[in-house]
Amino acid sequence: MKIMITPETPEDKSSIYSLNAAAFGQENESKLIDLLRDSEHFIPALSLVARSESGAVGHILFTKLKIKGLEGVMYDTLALAPMAVLPALQHLGIGSQLVREGLKRAAELGYGSVIVLGHPGYYPKFGFLPASKWGIRTSYEVPGEAFMAIELKPGGLEGRAGLVVYSKEFDEV
Repeated sequence: MKIMITPETPEDKSSIYSLNAAAFGQENESKLIDLLRDSEHFIPALSLVARSESGAVGHILFTKLKIKGLEGVMYDTLALAPMAVLPALQHLGIGSQLVREGLKRAAELGYGSVIVLGHPGYYPKFGFLPASKWGIRTSYEVPGEAFMAIELKPGGLEGRAGLVVYSKEFDEV
């Protein structure tokens, strides 16, 4: 299937909401996107839509995130959350295209790293490793192998050990 990946437009909001609800079988991720879109953490260029001739078939969102270092210093990073593909079109490589394109665009914008809480069998193929490799942890109770990070530039996470501070929008859904 031929797809094109572009930043979301205002006209995409309802289709992004619907496709995330369909992909996750609930509306929490859709509500999270709406909350993040209205926050200071939103980066319009990193809310990407996969389009086919029939319309939006996938979506990925990267937002600003902080790591609170051991000495209280705050480091910038990105959160990858959520990523969704219409259920009927999953396992066709659309999600992989979204992840690769999103990581590429984030690096081009100068971001040094990305954090994801996701499937440990999926994200490592893009270069994600357990965040514990850099001493990065989360307050969420999740298996260590599901909390991952990737450096978009060499040394992007070196010396940034600490606790990831998710924006309040993540706790509201």
